[in-house]
Amino acid sequence: ALAQPEWRRLVVATVFLLVGGAAGLAYPRVIGVLIDAAVTGGIETINRAAVAMAVIFAVQAVAVALRYYLFSIAGERIVTRLREDVYRSIIEQEIGFFDARKTGELTSRITADATVMQNTVSVNLSMGLRNIVMVAGGIGLLVVSSPRLTALMLALVPPVALGAVVAGRRLSKLSKKAQDTLARANEAAEEAIAGIRTVRSFSREEAEAERYSDRIWESFGVSRRRVRVVAIFVGAMSLAAFGSVSAVLWFGGRMVMAGDLSVGELASFILYTLIVAMSMTALANLWSDFARARGASERVFELIDREPVVDAGGGETLAEVDGRVEFDGVGFAYPVRPEIRVLDNVNLHLEPGRVVALVGPSGAGKSTIAAIMLRLYDPDEGVIRLDGRDLRSLDARWLRTQIGTVAQEPVLFS
Repeated sequence: ALAQPEWRRLVVATVFLLVGGAAGLAYPRVIGVLIDAAVTGGIETINRAAVAMAVIFAVQAVAVALRYYLFSIAGERIVTRLREDVYRSIIEQEIGFFDARKTGELTSRITADATVMQNTVSVNLSMGLRNIVMVAGGIGLLVVSSPRLTALMLALVPPVALGAVVAGRRLSKLSKKAQDTLARANEAAEEAIAGIRTVRSFSREEAEAERYSDRIWESFGVSRRRVRVVAIFVGAMSLAAFGSVSAVLWFGGRMVMAGDLSVGELASFILYTLIVAMSMTALANLWSDFARARGASERVFELIDREPVVDAGGGETLAEVDGRVEFDGVGFAYPVRPEIRVLDNVNLHLEPGRVVALVGPSGAGKSTIAAIMLRLYDPDEGVIRLDGRDLRSLDARWLRTQIGTVAQEPVLFS
């Protein structure tokens, strides 16, 4: 859905991807022709092959540059919209949502998680598709060149594919856990920086530094396990890919000696095998990045898809407001502390034009009454009416424009 507005750019990028891939797959064949011509002494053929290679490389260079540019720009635009959607979803959530979550965790979703996804939907997507084209095209040309040699090389593919699935699942879980531990570290940092005057007043700098260090090293521990899985998987992929090259060299050499292949055809086959091998190794590296992105995306889309409990818009608006407010049997407990009753059967009538003061000790519920009048929360029991209308039936955004508020502790925005 996020990529849909970029479909034209992505289609053009895919065309250049295919052109660049085709050019990359053409030059091993030209090299094979050149080698055979060198063996037989065909100067004209060598000249034509050299010119063809120059043209192929020029076409490939232009196609690769345009493919990279278009995929990267599309990816940047997609992630920009993603961050926009995440932030919009966050600020529209009910206040109870923010009571239960730390600011550092939420900013980590917008920054760290979105950055992981950004690499995936831009450069990595381009590289992944390119390597898939190279693997598929390379194998197709290998089959045409020598079905027997291709069958030998492909014998190693099923265990590699199985290993990719197993490693991918493990990486996805570890990546998700790593992002969670990083978010917890960001929570600690955000709390200490936001409350630096309190930290300084109580000489808690060292304690806060240790709290952050504990969490960041916990994140490192999870990342180290993830890196270990990636290292084993990439090593196994490299062994399988280049082991197949060794097998091809051995069996292909025997076929040349038997007269079933020319030297040029064997050279072309080896180059195609190397292309397939390197592309498979590159895909193994990208697989780990995609697994990380999957773990990050679960958290990001969880925020985007979340519906606020207190709906901010869509209710009634009143043509005129007298300002008569009535609390009728109102009971309330904060969502994060449901066992503690803050308001219990509160009845209150506020008449227009009068000044009313709520007086009581800290924790008596004065600020809570102001908060539920603003519909930052809805009462668990009873009803609050404005000019006889239940506040729940009114548009919350419109309601707040009718109320002037001076906060206990003002916040200055830059």
